[in-house]
Order: sequence, then C-alpha cells, then structure tokens
Amino acid sequence: MQKIVLLALVFGIIGGFLSSTVFSSFVAKSQDSLIKEFYDVENAVHVSPHSIRGKMDKGVADFVLVDLRSQEEYEKEHIVGSVSIPAYRDKDTSDYGAVDRIVNSFKELKNNNPGKDIVVYCYSMPCMTGRKIGKILAENGIYVKLLGIGWNEWRHFWNLWNHEHEWNATTVMDYISTGKEHGTPKLKDTTQVCTEGGFGC
Repeated sequence: MQKIVLLALVFGIIGGFLSSTVFSSFVAKSQDSLIKEFYDVENAVHVSPHSIRGKMDKGVADFVLVDLRSQEEYEKEHIVGSVSIPAYRDKDTSDYGAVDRIVNSFKELKNNNPGKDIVVYCYSMPCMTGRKIGKILAENGIYVKLLGIGWNEWRHFWNLWNHEHEWNATTVMDYISTGKEHGTPKLKDTTQVCTEGGFGC
C-alpha cells in the first residue's frame, strides 16, 4: 500500500511539473519581457554603420562586411573593404535558391576569418535580402550580423546616419571602392567613438 501511495505521489509530482511547464509555455509573455527580448535581438543582430565607419578610420579589422548585391553591382561600386557573396544573379534577379553556393561561400569566409563578426548588407534598410540570407545561414549553423543600413543609405544618404558634426569631416567617396578588388579603408583621425564596447555608436 505504501508503494502505491509513494508511486502516486511521484507520478503526481512529475505530472504537476510537466503540466506547469506546458502551461507556462502557453502563457503570454509580459510586455516588459517582450521589450527586453526585442532589444536583446536588436543588439545581437544589428550593427551600427557609424561604428563600422569608425573602425575603418582606425584600422580595426574585427569584422568582415559582405555585399549581397549582384556581382555586377558590386564591381560598379561597393563599401570599401567588403567582399562579394551575391544573392542576386543580376540587379533584377534574386538567386536565393543557390543555397549550397551561398552557404559554402560563408563557411569559407568564416574559416578564413576566425573570431571576426561577419556583417551583411544589401540594397537598403527595408531590403529583405540580408534577413533571408541570414535565416538560410542560421539554418546551416552560420550566424551573421546585419548592417543597420543598406548600400543606398551608405552611398546616397551619407548625412542620414553620420553625426552632424562629422558631415564636413567625412566624404562618402573615401568609403567607396570600385571593381573586383575589396579596397582598403583609409586611416583617419576624425571619428570619435561614443563609447567603447558593445554600446558604441
């Protein structure tokens, strides 16, 4: 009889634990926890273009920029120092189906750049290419970050994201390269980093 009571007690405890676990997974998250989760994700994924430009100015090479636009567009102009892994066959045709090529290119890039953040950019801030490629890569165990702006903002809206006091001290063409070569950023002493570490600009 004691064995039966003991077994009932053990199964009751296990059942209660499982029920509470299942129930808690269905309970809606609080607004505060959703806000925290949003900012955790934002800070984990998005990279400030101002921070990238500052690192270029100082010669800090702890990241690799990847241009996801077509090879043709990359060769016309690209962010200096970036490499090309096209997610487009040409400017009008995506190539998202080339999963093996894209994944293998990023694997090779990561292997050749251990410890560096891989940061992707595409056409513009609302462009979904970086997000789609990021999802494909994550599904294959490769984790990349997303530049907070795209090519259009970098090239054509320089003052949009740079600090006002830097508008006259920087020129977009110093951060643009052409052709198949990546290009090398010019060292400058104009960038003031807001703060060091994860909370830089």
